[in-house]
Amino acid sequence: MAGCASVPKSTQSAEEILFNMSTEEKVAQLFVIRLDQIDFKESTENTKSSYDYGHTKLTSRMKSTLRQYPVGGFCLFANNIKSKRQLKKLTRNIKNSCKILPMIAVDEEGGRVARLAQTKSLGIQNVGAMEEIGKTGDVEKAREAGNCIGSYLAAYGFTFDFAPVVDVNTNPENIVIGSRAFGSDPQLVSDMAGAFLDGLHAQGIKGSIKHFPGHGDTKGDTHEDYVAVDKTWDELLTCELIPYKANLKQADTVMVAHVMMTKATSDGLPASLSKELIMGKLRGELGYQGVILTDALAMGAIKKNFGSAKASVIAFEAGNDILLIPEDFPLAYEAVLSAVKEEKITMERLDESVLRILKLKGY
Repeated sequence: MAGCASVPKSTQSAEEILFNMSTEEKVAQLFVIRLDQIDFKESTENTKSSYDYGHTKLTSRMKSTLRQYPVGGFCLFANNIKSKRQLKKLTRNIKNSCKILPMIAVDEEGGRVARLAQTKSLGIQNVGAMEEIGKTGDVEKAREAGNCIGSYLAAYGFTFDFAPVVDVNTNPENIVIGSRAFGSDPQLVSDMAGAFLDGLHAQGIKGSIKHFPGHGDTKGDTHEDYVAVDKTWDELLTCELIPYKANLKQADTVMVAHVMMTKATSDGLPASLSKELIMGKLRGELGYQGVILTDALAMGAIKKNFGSAKASVIAFEAGNDILLIPEDFPLAYEAVLSAVKEEKITMERLDESVLRILKLKGY
């Protein structure tokens, strides 16, 4: 199965597919959500939590919702995984139920963030924490880790991995990144991340460098609320941004964090919602032209301060292409659709992102 994870379902070009899409279909493609969020009969609390609840199969009711909301893809969590046979059937059914190849993604970094490797019934050996690989100083170890993860993700029908972490772990009090990072040396992180991506790509799996512009020098947790980084842009360029600059051409996507960049931007917004940072710095100054996605919009830093509808519209206006897991998906979808219909978001801007997404999927 190596190399076959991202085969498009159509021989049409991305441009041809885009031309034939309705506005509703285009807006839906912007969203990558939890599988449970397309079961509208489930309680709101169940569909909000990735830890307490999870569908392990695609029901007829969910297929019906998927026809109405043909989203860009799904991020699966441990609670969506029960067994080898079940997982293969689930990813196959998701693909068969989507007219456009869906992104089937997972957080599979190795170490403590490994949804598949930590599911005992799959019997997968965890490649270990990236910190331990970084300590070896051997980039081949990182390549092997990426290749190993890519191999089993492809075998189970995934197309995308939200990895590698390219944060430079410079703060010993960091409770979020820690062992997930390759280390505290930005050049080592650059080299290791590039090799890890090579490994994923060898197996046909696409990856994401995260969490832009850097979550390594933080103490708090954006899963809970705002976290601030007090470095200037010039200071970030000498450390946190080195792995990004080194890997932007190779990266399939860049994931933007919800951290507040108090001295690098002037808009007072989290990085994920900052047009100044995304369009001005990432696309403008650094010249990145690929797909940009938010970190999960259901995280505390966003849901507590903005809500699903407002955050999704601001995030898209800021320059993100993919809106990842808003807490209330239907509300977020309707908000973005309304913004397009009211011409607050131009069709040109919408088409730009959808075209990037289609090309990322291999069309």
